[in-house]
Amino acid sequence: MPRLFRSSLLFLISMPWLCIAQTPAPRLTLQEAEAIALRNHPQIQAAQNEINYANQQVTMDRSALYPTVSGDLTGTQANHLAQIGAGDISASRLYDRLGQGIVARQLITDSGRTNSLIASSRLHAQAVTQASQATRFDVLLQVNRAYYDVLRAQSVVKVAQETVAARQQVSDQVGELAKNQLRSQLDVSFADVNVSEAKLLLLGAQSAVQQAQAELGRAMGSDQPSNYQLSDEPLPSGPPATAEEMVAQALANRPELAGLRLSRDAAYKFADAEKDLSKPTVTADAVAGLLPYINVSGVPVEYEGIEANVSIPIFNGHLFSARREAASQQAQETDQRLRAEQQQISRDVRVAWADANDAYQRMDVTAQFVRQAALGVNLAQGRYDLGLSSIIELTQAQLNLTQAEIEDLNAKYDYQGQYAALQYAIGALR
Repeated sequence: MPRLFRSSLLFLISMPWLCIAQTPAPRLTLQEAEAIALRNHPQIQAAQNEINYANQQVTMDRSALYPTVSGDLTGTQANHLAQIGAGDISASRLYDRLGQGIVARQLITDSGRTNSLIASSRLHAQAVTQASQATRFDVLLQVNRAYYDVLRAQSVVKVAQETVAARQQVSDQVGELAKNQLRSQLDVSFADVNVSEAKLLLLGAQSAVQQAQAELGRAMGSDQPSNYQLSDEPLPSGPPATAEEMVAQALANRPELAGLRLSRDAAYKFADAEKDLSKPTVTADAVAGLLPYINVSGVPVEYEGIEANVSIPIFNGHLFSARREAASQQAQETDQRLRAEQQQISRDVRVAWADANDAYQRMDVTAQFVRQAALGVNLAQGRYDLGLSSIIELTQAQLNLTQAEIEDLNAKYDYQGQYAALQYAIGALR
C-alpha cells in the first residue's frame, strides 16, 4: 500500500476521534446550575415526599369526622336452643344461621379533640413545607459555593500556566546567557527550580479543578463530575454598613424560623387535643341486615337498629392527665427551640456579614498587591538583565507576583461565595 494512501487512511480514521476530543463542553450559568440542582437533587425530592406524607396525615386525622361503614357476613352452627352462659354476652340464643348486614358508626362529638388534632396536623404540614424551603436554600448554597470553587480553580490553572510560561522564558534566557559565559550555572539551577515549582503549582491547580467539578456535580444532584464551561458571574455590590437590618430581615424571612413557629402552634393544638381526652365522647351506631337462612320462630328475617352511646372517662390510672402534661411540656419545649434558633440565626447573620465585609475589603488590597508585584517583577527583570542583581531577586519577585495573582483570585471568589452565604443567612437566596 503506498505510504501516502496509508497516511490518508489513518487521517480519515482518526478524524471522528479528533472531532470528539475537540468538541467544546456546553456552557453553564449559575442560574442554570441552580435549576438543575432543584430538579435533580435527592434532598429536594426527599423534602417533597415528606410534604406529601404530612398532607396525608391531615387526611387521616380528618377521617374521624366522617361515618365509617362496614359490611358483615356471619355464619354459625349450634346445638338446638342452647344459650351462652359465660363471657360478655351471657343471654344470647345460639342457633344455626347465615346472616349479612351493614354497620355504620358516626362520631357526634368528642368535645373538640378531633378538630384540634386536624388543626395540629395542618400546622405540622405547613411546618414541613417551610422545612422543605430551608432544604432548597441549603442546596442552592451548596451549588453557589461549588460553582465559585470551580471558577476559582480554573482561574488558578490559567495563572499557573502563565507562570510556567514566564518562568520557562527566563530559564531559556538564563540558559543562553550561561552558554555564552555571561551567567553562572547557579543561575541556571535557580531558574530550573523556579520552572519546576511553577509546574508543580500547575499540577496542583489542575487537580483542584477536578475536585471542584466533582463537588459541583454532587451539588447539582449528579453522581458524575460537572463538565461545563462555567460563565463568570458579575461581582455583587458591597454589604451594608451594619448587620442590624439584615438580622431583622433574617428573623422575618428564614424558613427555619417559620417552620419552628408552625411546629410550636401545632404542638399547642395537640396539647389542646390531649386536654379533651377527659371530656365525654358521643357516638351513634346503626345496623341493618338479613337472616335469609334462619328457621326459628319469633326471629324475623330482617333486622335493623340504632343506638347512641355517651362515653364519660372517670379514671384510668392518670393516663389522660399524664398525656396532657406531656403534650404541654412538649409545646413549651418548642418555644425554647424557637428562641434558640432565633439566637443562632442572629449570630449567623452577623458572622456572615463580617466575613463578606472582610472579603469585600480584601479585593482592594489584593488588587494593589498585584500591581506592586507586577512592578517588582519588571524592576527585578531589568536589574537582572543589567547585571545589577542576582537571579534570587528575580525569582523572588516572580514568586511574589504568582502569590499576588492567586490571592487576588481568592479574594474575588471568596467574596462571591461569602455574599451567597450572607444571602442564605438572611433568607434571600433564590
